Amino acid sequence: MPPTIRTDFPYETTHTDLRIPLPDGTRLYARVWRPVTDEPVPVLLEYLPYRLSDWTAPRDWQRHPWYAGHGYASVRVDVRGHGNSEGLPGDEYDATELADGVEVINWLAAQPWCTGRVGMFGISWGGFNALQLAALAPEPLKAIVTVCSSDDRYDNDVHYMGGSVLAVDMHAWAATMLAFVARPPDPAFAGEGWREMWLDRLEAVEPLIHTWLAHQTRDAYWRHGSVCEDYGAIEAAVLAVGGWHDPYRDTVLRLVEHLDPARVRGLIGPWSHQYPDRGLPPGPAIGFLQETLRWWDQWLKGADTGIMAEPPLRSWISASHPPATVYPELPGRWAGEPSWPSPNVTVVPYAFRGEPVAVDSPQQTGLDAGRFFPFGNDADLPPDQRDEDAKSACFEIPVTGGLTEILGRPRVRLRLRLDVPSGQAIARLCDVAPDGSSTLVTRGVLNLSARKGRDRSAPWPEGATEDVTFELNGIGHTFPPGHRIRLAVSSAYWPWIWPRAESAGFTLDPAGSSLELPVRTATAATATADRAISFEPPEQAEPMGVVSPVTLDEERPERLVTRDVARGLWRLEVDPRYGGTRVYPDGLEFTEDALETYTIQESDPLSATARSDWRIRLHRPESAWDARVETRSEISCDVDDFITSNEVICRDGAEVVFHRTWEKRVPRTAG
Repeated sequence: MPPTIRTDFPYETTHTDLRIPLPDGTRLYARVWRPVTDEPVPVLLEYLPYRLSDWTAPRDWQRHPWYAGHGYASVRVDVRGHGNSEGLPGDEYDATELADGVEVINWLAAQPWCTGRVGMFGISWGGFNALQLAALAPEPLKAIVTVCSSDDRYDNDVHYMGGSVLAVDMHAWAATMLAFVARPPDPAFAGEGWREMWLDRLEAVEPLIHTWLAHQTRDAYWRHGSVCEDYGAIEAAVLAVGGWHDPYRDTVLRLVEHLDPARVRGLIGPWSHQYPDRGLPPGPAIGFLQETLRWWDQWLKGADTGIMAEPPLRSWISASHPPATVYPELPGRWAGEPSWPSPNVTVVPYAFRGEPVAVDSPQQTGLDAGRFFPFGNDADLPPDQRDEDAKSACFEIPVTGGLTEILGRPRVRLRLRLDVPSGQAIARLCDVAPDGSSTLVTRGVLNLSARKGRDRSAPWPEGATEDVTFELNGIGHTFPPGHRIRLAVSSAYWPWIWPRAESAGFTLDPAGSSLELPVRTATAATATADRAISFEPPEQAEPMGVVSPVTLDEERPERLVTRDVARGLWRLEVDPRYGGTRVYPDGLEFTEDALETYTIQESDPLSATARSDWRIRLHRPESAWDARVETRSEISCDVDDFITSNEVICRDGAEVVFHRTWEKRVPRTAG
């Protein structure tokens, strides 16, 4: 359902751009929307590096003016060294970024137009630092809304999964951030000193992949900013929001479990990595701005909005559906839990039977995994899993009698024998229909050297048999009678998981293996409570008026797989479809193009390569400003090292003002 555009509000609004001073003299660029009133109002802050004057501007216009129209000062700030903010860029969520965030909160609270009470919201990066700043507990910060974010930077972010290197997104996101940080300030906002600011930033750039690959276990680097280290440090009220098609959804479950029940609520819908009001697949979309307004009014204005009377966890439970790479809307319903873990959910074990089976999946297993970060594009979600299932060891449970409804994180126990010191196990839970089609429900990964803890690397005793357990990502799903619940186990999952040098796979003994499902039991009471959950239709403020010019060029596929049969070589090309070309109301012409390429030879784990190419142009015809950025990022490997190569070329008009290449080898230790 597309959002309704709202133009009438309780308050007229105004907006202005300003610079927020920090103690070291650095000024952060901010855009402030305020209600027209003589009374001070609470402030809402969104704080991230994604360039408020261009990249997030269309999205910002959907929500910040909406909040201002309802009596809040809504503020969007670029972090240090990004967009039009001064200073030099750093690592994601580093100590400087968080310290700056505390200063911004205190500065906003001290303004005469603020009541002294501040809320913070954001999705992804903005949701991450909202959680992390809440853990620092600045006095004015009373409530946050954190969307698609993580409490665990090591095991629930874009870097590692189950102790394994996330090839698809550690690489892609490091490349994306390199392309972001290389963009110049906009002279229309930064003034005549924009070029000097740009060159200073470029001299400070270091590809983030160097740091991320250097920390292959859960060490102090990853513990920084992971609020799961001390949930008790969070004093602000937390509304945690996620989507079953977002990789961070398990954070919602953990926050509801560990935070003060009187100050936390969780909401998980069918959504991808998007705000739930945007109407992007999969839906249904909800009136998310109205729902968050209830949260802000409760915690920042002292009104009893009834939101704390809602179930602590509201989640969407999908009905069974055929496999597809996009769903405009998923069938299903809302369910409410009185706590998490929920008394409505019982862990039901299913033991496997059969003789030991060798699992040695070809290296291209995983090409049908779909996108790690679905954004609502046509090719984001996993297609039919039958081809992937054929490369895996599969165990099936027939669904008899009534529906089997699950909510939470399934767990697998696998009895494995390895003849090499390391390996990886990937488990996929699928819904198999009577016609044989296989819909991926959820999945999990374990780097077998991380089986004793993510903070260490424990080689497998060669030839030994051990039991390992690990959880799959959380999900709400219903298996109907006549279907089969399939657990598929593979030893490879490219390009999500970077392959280990040893490709011998393992032997799986079904007699010591099992699947535990979190089965939700419906009663008359739970059914009544579930039916009471409802949301208003989505609405937003009037759009910014950005135009995407029509092009006659043939659009390339979002995901294209090619196979060189004779060489056994597989190639996946991904167009992430971030920005394209936009023309802004102030005349800015913005062009952004990216292509990710992943290749592997089906019998050689050392053949894996990942490459990302970006081209960006920022152009103002009326002032003849024409800045261009090109980046190239690559990763390959040998037995001992990851081999990285990054290149940045920046032009001001026809002049190359910066060109640098980084070549670095990073030892393969645990990842």
